[in-house]
Amino acid sequence: MRLRLTEFRPRTGPRTHRVVQPRTPLRHTSLRDPEDTYGVLIGDHDGLNRLAGLFSFAACSRHTIVHVPLRDGVPPDEGRGEPVDLVLAHPEAGLRPGGWPELRRRLGRGTPLTVRTDEARTARARLDRPYAATTLRHTTHACTYFLIGGRSAFASAATAFALAAGRGPRHPCAAEGRAAFVTCLSGELAPDPGLRRHPEIVIAFKPYPPYAHFRRPGR
Repeated sequence: MRLRLTEFRPRTGPRTHRVVQPRTPLRHTSLRDPEDTYGVLIGDHDGLNRLAGLFSFAACSRHTIVHVPLRDGVPPDEGRGEPVDLVLAHPEAGLRPGGWPELRRRLGRGTPLTVRTDEARTARARLDRPYAATTLRHTTHACTYFLIGGRSAFASAATAFALAAGRGPRHPCAAEGRAAFVTCLSGELAPDPGLRRHPEIVIAFKPYPPYAHFRRPGR
């Protein structure tokens, strides 16, 4: 997949960070704060497909912070919790959630960047070395949900988003303009001792309004 991004090189103290964002926003994709109960991510085909690409890119980019602004899109009419942005990073990127607000303020204008992801490589990363499989640490800070972890967990999440983008439009609920719950991120997320249940992010497909434009594949 080809991803059109904007690249930033903000500096905090002695360190220069590499941050990328989608060049155009995911207008019809939203994430409800998973720290409340469980997270709900609802997106149209474009949003879910691009998230699959962004997670795939994050899996192979240990020193890059992937920032996905989601709060400025079309407000969702389903799900509970506050809308949040999304940040993906490896520990090697040196990102502290508490330092994100300052880093975000320093992003500036940025420069265009186009990258290609390798879906076959992502699939291999999800399956290779199962004994070394990792989970994603997660927290919410400054209206942003952070996922910090390793290659295999990001690759597994990329596969889940690709599945949702492919199967979601075929779900009967989609033709009625309702969210179709397709899959979730659960095993990819690290357990949280403070929660009574294992953390989970439900991934749902929903066509963008007006729904008259949408036709289920094969119809």
